[in-house]
Amino acid sequence: MEIDILDFSEQCRDLAKQALGKHAGEPASGGFARWVHVVLHCFRLENGHSYRETPNRLKYMAEVRDALNLDRDDLPDHTTLYKSFDRLKMWVWRALLRVSAQQYTQSGHAALDSTFFDRRRASSYFRQRAGRTVQTLKVTILADVESFAVLDVHITARWKHDTKTGLQVVR
Repeated sequence: MEIDILDFSEQCRDLAKQALGKHAGEPASGGFARWVHVVLHCFRLENGHSYRETPNRLKYMAEVRDALNLDRDDLPDHTTLYKSFDRLKMWVWRALLRVSAQQYTQSGHAALDSTFFDRRRASSYFRQRAGRTVQTLKVTILADVESFAVLDVHITARWKHDTKTGLQVVR
């Protein structure tokens, strides 16, 4: 399915500003507004670009740069994008998820789905260096039955029974 990248960028901009509210204009890192970093990451992920490719591609997309209020000579460096992805707090992504889920008409019926995510694929050197000892995470999602929109996500290293996690996710 093809998308119009300008429309996608403008929709991401509007959703990011709505989700971040009064915090949208605050710089996350690199001197750029927080909403700009969110939209750049959405742009990068949608098109499958690497961190290094993203600023290079934006140089030649004047309409997208205009939608993001960026100058051609003042694009964020690829290292800034890489670091800002890790620096964005979880509340930013949860707010974006909440606002984007509201774009779908909801049926009023939702389903819970739990699965495990194996972190053993990450190198043991990285896990030791980062001080991570957890090898498996439990991911529980709440999704609308008709639109399949993800309404909420819960990730934990402690594997509570689904009846306990489900109440927390639904709330």
